[in-house]
Amino acid sequence: MNQTTITSSEVNPRSMNLSRKKEPKWRVYLRRLLKSPTGTIGFVIILGVLFLGICGPWIAPYDPNQAELGKKLLPPMSEGHLLGTDQLGRDIFSRLIHGTSVSLIIGSCTVLFAGLIGTTLGLVAGYFRGWADTIIMRIVDVKLSFPFVLLVLVINAVMGAGLQNIIISLVFAGWIIYARVVRSEVLALREKEFILSCIATGVPRWEIIVRHIVPNLFTPIIVLSSLQIATYIIAEASISFLGFGVQPPQPAWGNMLSEGKDYIFSAWWLITFPGIAIVLTALGVNLFGDWLRDVLDPELKGN
Repeated sequence: MNQTTITSSEVNPRSMNLSRKKEPKWRVYLRRLLKSPTGTIGFVIILGVLFLGICGPWIAPYDPNQAELGKKLLPPMSEGHLLGTDQLGRDIFSRLIHGTSVSLIIGSCTVLFAGLIGTTLGLVAGYFRGWADTIIMRIVDVKLSFPFVLLVLVINAVMGAGLQNIIISLVFAGWIIYARVVRSEVLALREKEFILSCIATGVPRWEIIVRHIVPNLFTPIIVLSSLQIATYIIAEASISFLGFGVQPPQPAWGNMLSEGKDYIFSAWWLITFPGIAIVLTALGVNLFGDWLRDVLDPELKGN
């Protein structure tokens, strides 16, 4: 009886330690996030932008396209308009909130489709090599010879302005970064011992790709996507500012800047608040993306 009691007392602490070791991954990442001031700031900014983008139609105090010429160019905190009004008397705060959803849609859709196309082509180029690698990489080299924004501008000028066309143009110009990153990762993975052993034992190619290569691509793709969202949001704002992106009266941060540039000295708030929104969103995404890279990159985990 005593021996049994001693054995159970010895086993229980071990089982308790094992249960402690099986802490959910989301708790581990949350604890690491809270230890990083910059990562936490970025995450909070992203949550705020997501909240405004999703709940914008319900929390905006005014119709973003409702014009009141009698209230045009009101400064901030005037007559119930928190951030003032524009040259047509439309509420700036409401237009900013509705413009958030436009930026989120463009950023998320572009990352999704550009990531799928670029990852697929990079995977084919890196694993199969040969003529497929040559063709895909030569296309990438040609597209890299054009500046990113200039290429998007040309595509939008041909296809026409609008939300759908700017997403298509950003995807067409943006998949190359995914293709290059994924190709380099696949080339490195092909030389790993576990891949070479699979090839030597006759494992089918599709099984090697699906079961061994693709899971190892998740980390670089997630990190790259988190950083690319900010790039696409800024690109959309630049294209809309030049008149080739989202068209008025649909509110977008870029066309709000374009409409307010003529009033830069008489009504500073028309360009200040959309500019702050763009800067904060890009800053939040970049800060969170940097933290995500540090956490997920195995070479940086020890630092």
